[in-house]
Amino acid sequence: MTSLLHPPVFTVGTPGDRCIRLTSTAGPVIEIFVLEDDIVRVRVLPDGSAHGPRTWAIAPGLDDVPVEGRDRLDLSGFTLPAFDLQHDAEELHVTTAQVRLTVALHGGRCSWAMRHDGEWRRVLQDRATQAYNFGWWDQRVYHYLQRERGEIYIGLGERAGSLDRANQRYSMVNVDAMGYSAKTTDPLYKHIPFYLTWQRDATLGFGLFYDTLADCTFDMGRELDNYHGHYRHFIAENGDLDYYFIASPDTPLAAVRRFTWLTGRPALMPKWGLGYSGSTMSYTDAPDAQQQMGEFIERCAEHDILCDSFHLSSGYTSIGAKRYVFNWNRDKFPDVDGFVQGYLEHGVRLCANIKPCLLRDHPQFDAAHRDGLLVCSRDGEPAWVQFWDEVGAYLDFTNPNAIAWWRSQVTDALLRYGIASTWNDNNEFEFWSPDAIAHGFGTPFPAREAKVLQTMLMMRASRDAQREYAPDSRPFLVSRSGGVGMHRYVQTWSGDNYTSWETLRYNLKMGLGLALSGISNIGHDIGGFSGPAPDAELFLRWVQFGVFMPRFSIHSWNDDGTVNEPWMHPEVTNHISGLIKLRYRLLPYLYHLLWQSTASYEPILRPTFADFPHDGACYAENDDMMVGAALLAAPVVEAGATQRCVTLPAGSRWVSYWTAETFDGGTTVTLPAPWDQPPMLVREGHAIPLNVAEQHFAHRADQRAFLVAPFANAGTASGECIEDDGKSEAWRNGEYGTWTVSVTSDANALNVSVQWSGRFARPFERVEVWLPAADSRTIACVTGRIVNEAHEHGWKRLTVELD
Repeated sequence: MTSLLHPPVFTVGTPGDRCIRLTSTAGPVIEIFVLEDDIVRVRVLPDGSAHGPRTWAIAPGLDDVPVEGRDRLDLSGFTLPAFDLQHDAEELHVTTAQVRLTVALHGGRCSWAMRHDGEWRRVLQDRATQAYNFGWWDQRVYHYLQRERGEIYIGLGERAGSLDRANQRYSMVNVDAMGYSAKTTDPLYKHIPFYLTWQRDATLGFGLFYDTLADCTFDMGRELDNYHGHYRHFIAENGDLDYYFIASPDTPLAAVRRFTWLTGRPALMPKWGLGYSGSTMSYTDAPDAQQQMGEFIERCAEHDILCDSFHLSSGYTSIGAKRYVFNWNRDKFPDVDGFVQGYLEHGVRLCANIKPCLLRDHPQFDAAHRDGLLVCSRDGEPAWVQFWDEVGAYLDFTNPNAIAWWRSQVTDALLRYGIASTWNDNNEFEFWSPDAIAHGFGTPFPAREAKVLQTMLMMRASRDAQREYAPDSRPFLVSRSGGVGMHRYVQTWSGDNYTSWETLRYNLKMGLGLALSGISNIGHDIGGFSGPAPDAELFLRWVQFGVFMPRFSIHSWNDDGTVNEPWMHPEVTNHISGLIKLRYRLLPYLYHLLWQSTASYEPILRPTFADFPHDGACYAENDDMMVGAALLAAPVVEAGATQRCVTLPAGSRWVSYWTAETFDGGTTVTLPAPWDQPPMLVREGHAIPLNVAEQHFAHRADQRAFLVAPFANAGTASGECIEDDGKSEAWRNGEYGTWTVSVTSDANALNVSVQWSGRFARPFERVEVWLPAADSRTIACVTGRIVNEAHEHGWKRLTVELD
């Protein structure tokens, strides 16, 4: 037995299968896996045996893992580089090209160093006292780390409050937190046990990922105990301590990319999934739901609101006042086929709400229970849970039969009518009783020990149903809850936010936390979901902010029964229509960022310090964000504001999207913030692809342009844009093309180059290149011919005809 008085003393075994195994006579074991030069894994087993389930998170560069999970000793997909191993009676040293791990053999305390400026610099070490729980206290998993002053902690997925998690405590327990405060509420909907530690003075950091499905807690320095010095800690309710150290030299983005790669390739979703998606609970709750849904299309046409999809809320499944998944209320929707086809004829796809709990009076409840599809208690009775206004039982997605049933229901109840996608909702799987037992693919376990696994398998089953029904089409799915790896399946949003200016400000930070946790295809309920209806100003500023998010959906359940719709405030409806058209103008850029997320694991959204880690001013609390590497967005988050102060990152000039006015980096500027022009600037040396065609609800068009911010002196500004059909899986076979636009400059001239490459047919014979009109240097086109020049809002619009 181990004790606080006699910590285990470890002996280094012979490395085998790329695992360095440290054993002790007292029983505890530590395993070390060198996976990449920048990724090293440590697993601590207090009694020498693994107690955690398989992993559904680790999928290095892969689209997915086996449905029953991946063996935790499976090292496929990793390069497993050579490393140096040294040890004596006191310490073990494991050294890769980027990371050095030192383990004290007396007690197992770990210390981590990274190579920085040619030297090894220590960046992390376990707390000197009781860093682990070797069975001293209880059966929970503990990891205590020494906390250094001035460290920044970022990530943990979807968290309320400031972007820097320092001095806070977070509970990672997925719950339905309707009407939450984006500043204070905890816990929320998602389970992402990954965070970055960043040392701003050294511009050096690392990521830590704890591979657990258990409910867990992260204390980032809120707790103090005089006997242990400054520390932070992680506690999981069950399983093993199994964590990954990911080096992040020079920029926080390095660890984000690697963590995203480690946990699987982000899904490339159809281009229409970036368009405006209408949504409200009110329509489908109404007795004349089909008629009200039809009126939405009429109002889009009336106000010229571009729209690609509509989220069909769960009222379509109602019997009385309650919801019954996969049931169609034929009184509300007397002609389902006609309803769906009518939407498709207007180019609007439907995303149907589905929920994983069957209420006890669901028409299919008894059959599902009889067939063993539900999570049950030890006595075989359904494991009853509270769900909306009734009790019911969750389907058990660790049972292959339940997965098959779900897939067939998605197909028969939705896809065969022409429903394009699934909205996986209310899927937090709130199991609290230790008596609820999951099937576990044949190895039963208490359901509350891996709640988020049910969430992940639910969205996967929905995805697989869509793939099977339309194998040549990219699936589009949305899920409110989720865990590590959800980016392989779904687009997500920050849940049922409360309507307020405070929510607008802190949802911005919440989205950045998600993006820096490997989940980029994200958004928020624009206008706020729960609470009072937004006034015209708040609603418009929400739309301005939403323009930049990968997910753009206006959704609500207002206390007064009103609906958040683009036309809800007539005095700003024209502005809302124009802002949504701005969104569609930016779609080529957003789609390219989505592509980069899939191809290169690049986060779409990020705080300015992630791209400019050497600029100390970027670390100050602010409400700005980078959208990709080229665009700085500065949403207005305060009532009554008509201007927006922005501190521009140093080391680059910035060009106003609206006026082409140029500003020096490292300065604070005040930008006008009218209702039709959200403040945004383009970074020098970059080019942003746009769709500059005139668009209307009844008429879509596409014309490519590139807005370029050239260097003031010598240099080459450039940008790319992926083009494909936007909907099929042909991209996997190389059926896509790339625009590459560059403007090479010196003191006297700007030389423009427009090139096309790839197997996809070139979609345009002419491309526009926009340059600041105030730049007086001569312009030459080194590829193609400039056939027209026009001026608009401070920009020269050059039309380049390609060879």
